[in-house]
Amino acid sequence: MEQTENSTVKAVSYMMIITLVGKVLGLVREQLLAANYSVTAQAAAFMTASRIPRTFFDAVFASAISASFIPIFNEYLEKKGKQQAFYLSNTFITMIVLVTCIMTVLGIVFAEPITWLFADGMSTQTAQICVHFLRILFPTVIFTGVAFSFVGILQSLEEFTIPAAMSIVSNAVIILYYLFLNDKFGIEGLTIAFLIGWAMQAVIQIPALYRKGYRYQFDIHFKKEGMKKIMLLMLPVMVSTWIQPINIVINTKFASHIHFEGYEDAAITTIEYANTLYTIIVGVFVLSISNVIFPKMARLTTNNAQKDLGETICVTLRSMLFLLIPMMMGLMALSEPIVKLMYERGNFDSFATQKTAQALFFFSLGMLGFGIQNILSRVFYARQDGKTPFYSGLVSIIVNIIFCILLVEKMNVGGLALASAISSTVSAIFLFVPLQKEYQNLISKEMIVDLLKMGCAAVIMTVVTILCKNGIIYLPIKGLIANIIIVAVPVIAGVVVYAGICYILGVTESRQAAEMLKKRIVH
Repeated sequence: MEQTENSTVKAVSYMMIITLVGKVLGLVREQLLAANYSVTAQAAAFMTASRIPRTFFDAVFASAISASFIPIFNEYLEKKGKQQAFYLSNTFITMIVLVTCIMTVLGIVFAEPITWLFADGMSTQTAQICVHFLRILFPTVIFTGVAFSFVGILQSLEEFTIPAAMSIVSNAVIILYYLFLNDKFGIEGLTIAFLIGWAMQAVIQIPALYRKGYRYQFDIHFKKEGMKKIMLLMLPVMVSTWIQPINIVINTKFASHIHFEGYEDAAITTIEYANTLYTIIVGVFVLSISNVIFPKMARLTTNNAQKDLGETICVTLRSMLFLLIPMMMGLMALSEPIVKLMYERGNFDSFATQKTAQALFFFSLGMLGFGIQNILSRVFYARQDGKTPFYSGLVSIIVNIIFCILLVEKMNVGGLALASAISSTVSAIFLFVPLQKEYQNLISKEMIVDLLKMGCAAVIMTVVTILCKNGIIYLPIKGLIANIIIVAVPVIAGVVVYAGICYILGVTESRQAAEMLKKRIVH
């Protein structure tokens, strides 16, 4: 058990470093968007247009690729060998390319009704700009389909570095556009830069695949036994993965009907800025963990190692909650200074900061639910069970709609973010209950005690963080330096306090982290 925990912590720690670089570049990308276009109609049009292809892809293929393809690919690796697994992947990628090409053509032809479906409260002028941008951006679904398929192959072959680094390349392309070409070509050129950035996510994986011995060949033999298994698993998995994209569409749709005086369509952009920032922050940890652990879960399921799978789930949840509990509370405490530091420059004013921070605060409440749901859904996918996540997603969507209706009038963008947080939490509970019945050691007495210790440490950390923040605000420092200090000092103090208290209280993960740190210092 201890060896499993140590290997998991090491792998996740390594992945976090790589992912963090990509996420930092993602933050820079968003900062440049906010500074240049703020919460204007152009920004609303661009954000909606860039969101729509991703939503279509997420709804149809995103998690379904990893959740249906990776388990069967791993099964082929274990039972039939690498070459047969590669033949299967050729057929699968061919299918993905053909389907995404059809989706792209339909998306371009029907761009106008699709835009109104996603944001029917948007002004006519903004919607027209959005339609134009959407036609440029829809081919991203093709590049994303190929990139995700490549990720599945590389992760199954235990190559995590290149898939984690692909966002670094795509974000770098967009950042370079802002720095050198934005003044000349404006936001329309930005849509083309986004398209190139998404294409690069697939391109950079080709050398790594080549080194692993993979050579793509066009193959339309869709009646292969492995393809039949993938398709049977993909349908329920595909439907179950609609939760996140559909909830985003729901929030955008409600946001398009919120209008602030002097800031037309600003609610759409504030929700997008907040959600992007939230996703980047939480994604560093949750996606690092899930990407490392999912292929392992698939192999354990293939080998029918149920005891080891239960231990892996338990270790993964503990490691993730150790990180997410303080992060959730810290992000809530520092939501406004973080938004101010990240976005408030150029055309992004104090009003935009206030509304974005409000949304970020309430999005943060769903962090634990988001993390648990993300990990547990992969457990079911590894077991080739898509029905349970489907029902979980269905309940979550219904909950989100209900709370959007109840909260939007009283809390505007904050209400939409809170509805999303509640729906993520409900989804996590729905997935956790059946697994706890099957693997009764997921929540042991020892884990409950450790979670209480983490919670107490996080509360004390939050108090220290708020005191630091409030004390620094009154210092006679202004501008960017002040914004950095207001975020950095409370964060550093909070991390030290949380880690120190957890270590004193004997939390397992804190002791492991301390041992790893000692070894690195010694060597």
